[in-house]
Amino acid sequence: MARVAFYAPMKSPDSPKPSGDREMARNLMQALTAEGDTVALATDLRIYDKSGDEDLQQALRRAAEDEAKRLVSDLPSDTDLWVTYHNYYKAPDLLGPRVCKARGIPYVQLESTRASSRLNGPWAEFAKAAHQACDAADVIFYHTANDLITLQRDRFGDQALVELPPFLPISDLPPTATGGAPMLTVGMMRHGDKLASYQILSEALAHLTVDWHLNIAGDGPARRQVEALMAPFGQRVRFLGQLDREELQRVYQQSSLLAWPGVNEAYGMIYLEAQAAGLPVVAQDRPGVRDVLSPAAYPSVESGARGFAAGMQALLSDSTLRHTLGAAARNYVAERHLMPQATERLWATLRPLLKDVS
Repeated sequence: MARVAFYAPMKSPDSPKPSGDREMARNLMQALTAEGDTVALATDLRIYDKSGDEDLQQALRRAAEDEAKRLVSDLPSDTDLWVTYHNYYKAPDLLGPRVCKARGIPYVQLESTRASSRLNGPWAEFAKAAHQACDAADVIFYHTANDLITLQRDRFGDQALVELPPFLPISDLPPTATGGAPMLTVGMMRHGDKLASYQILSEALAHLTVDWHLNIAGDGPARRQVEALMAPFGQRVRFLGQLDREELQRVYQQSSLLAWPGVNEAYGMIYLEAQAAGLPVVAQDRPGVRDVLSPAAYPSVESGARGFAAGMQALLSDSTLRHTLGAAARNYVAERHLMPQATERLWATLRPLLKDVS
């Protein structure tokens, strides 16, 4: 069995702040241990520059320099492999390539992106570092077809690019949703893309001509703005607040459909969670998002709020359609997006890198 060092520069899987990024990192660590291998967090050093601050980048580089020296010395001697999750221009892996070179172990990346457009501007040095880290990887696992485009364009040498669909940390599907309850939205309430999704949703609700109710699970710094967007609908919208995984699972099972536009989502774990429970989804047909949606017709981005409303109205008006699409979505997740499939895909590629591991 192998011993794996795991690192997530943007956000540690031990972070107390919930996010899709944190959840995927945790899921990946769980998948890597599913066959009995050992996975340990190499470090919780955060390398992340949200705003393009060159002074911050320099400070983070200095911190990384010190941490890399420590890891070269202190990483357990029986470490066989280093895996980095989500290397990109705002959060480059400044540790893995150096540690792996010094220790002579394979270096692997999961969900990395290349952004040549960022090689100029305030993130230029970080973007360059992210590209260099990609170049150093023996294997890069990608989650979406959109990410593969630039990974193929800038592939270094004969490095392997391997698909790893986003997945849920479960082996079996949860109970099927009852289907006869309010619609559901699940989304952190943050400014920017999340608030933009709530804006589209609120505009779409105003176009509905059937009876409807909506539960919203989530919280965050933009809650006041989200509440203001939903205020015209009165008691038809209910705020559930931030829910833990078990609470959210119960809500999925008591809902009729999931409605979330998905503005600039990398893919969106909520879509997988909802579909696993047998909920049909209304989401805009966006890169990344479409990689985790059961094949069906989804409203285009260009159709805006009216198109999104039409998607909701079609499902609200037809219980048979909801059941049919929900069942198809559930089967789709079972076939492609659960832990056993992810574990098999990961280790089918990783084992050959570990020729000396018994």
